[in-house]
Amino acid sequence: MRFLLLSICLIITLSGNAQSEVAMADGLRAEGKIYVVVAILLLILAGLIGYLVFVDKKLSRLEKKLSEKP
Repeated sequence: MRFLLLSICLIITLSGNAQSEVAMADGLRAEGKIYVVVAILLLILAGLIGYLVFVDKKLSRLEKKLSEKP
């Protein structure tokens, strides 16, 4: 029941947002600055993914060390 209610609310919200235009995005696109925004977002995402990979490798090494101890 809770899932159905959440789904209905989500559909209503998304359909309301889909009909409105985003003036800021149109302005950035017209001036060519949208590419800078996208590049910065991709750089942040790449940094987060790299950090997660680094932490995963470090954690795997620690787990391997702990499993080797008697």
